Amino acid sequence: MKKFKNCLITGITGSGGSYLAEHIIEKNLKTKIYGFYRSNGYKNLLKKKHGKKITFFKVDLNNYKNTYNALKKIKPDLIFHLASNADVRESFDQPIKISNNNNIITVNLLEACRRIRINPLIIICSTSEVYGNVKKKDMPISENNNIAPINPYAVTKAYQDLLAQVYNKSFGLRIIITRMFSYSNARRKNLFQTAFAKQIVDCERGKKKFVEHGNLDSVRTFVDIQDAMESYWLTAKKGKIGEIYNICGNKVISVKNYLDQLKKISGVGFKTKLNRSLLRPVDINLQIASCKKFKQHTGWTPKVSFEQSVKNLLNEVRLLY
Repeated sequence: MKKFKNCLITGITGSGGSYLAEHIIEKNLKTKIYGFYRSNGYKNLLKKKHGKKITFFKVDLNNYKNTYNALKKIKPDLIFHLASNADVRESFDQPIKISNNNNIITVNLLEACRRIRINPLIIICSTSEVYGNVKKKDMPISENNNIAPINPYAVTKAYQDLLAQVYNKSFGLRIIITRMFSYSNARRKNLFQTAFAKQIVDCERGKKKFVEHGNLDSVRTFVDIQDAMESYWLTAKKGKIGEIYNICGNKVISVKNYLDQLKKISGVGFKTKLNRSLLRPVDINLQIASCKKFKQHTGWTPKVSFEQSVKNLLNEVRLLY
């Protein structure tokens, strides 16, 4: 099992990055955590809870020189690349903005690692969105399914994914790619689960009487945030260099049924209302996945039940907002 002295998380003040930093701190106090950030996000939360256990570097990955210099100073032996603008809906409205950011930050990171020759293990945190709309006959989705993105954000993640494969095969960088399927994340307000939970909390507090929604028919494979973060850590500790891993939960459920579960747990009465601005021009209506290879290679298995995960999400949203 691999050991690491200096771990760098790009996008550490974002939702996923902040959760991952906390998870690693709780798992391994001997690993020093460094973080690149562009906006403050959850920086104050991390500093309040973990003090000097994280060293922050304000680095815009769009700037190659600054990226290079910061990497040369830190000399990480492990990098989790989570930095990206991950708003699927916004990517339809701002495709140039999303593409310019997500593409250049990744090539800058990989090229800087290559030029400095620090040779860290790099975990490229990709997404299930790269698979697009997979036909039912081709499910469950495995790593052998074709990449066929259907939204601009997913195209940028496919670029990151493919570029990482090139840097591994052509330049010898030590890279592992994960393709994460749907997971709970209370710190990211533009995910439908969190948006639902926040509106339900507003209903509990008498601020709203209805919950707005987009497409309720989409069926997804879900995993809890803590299981997701553990999977990232195990990718670094036990994953095989050059591999691509699907990561997904065991629960398959529709967006509507997820909302129903939140309503059941909350116990508050509310009406639902379609907000057409939340609808995507094209959406993934069915996404059932397999992460058999990842489980075989790392021994990972989800531990948090779906019901407990929904409760945890709602409780954290109550505290955050």
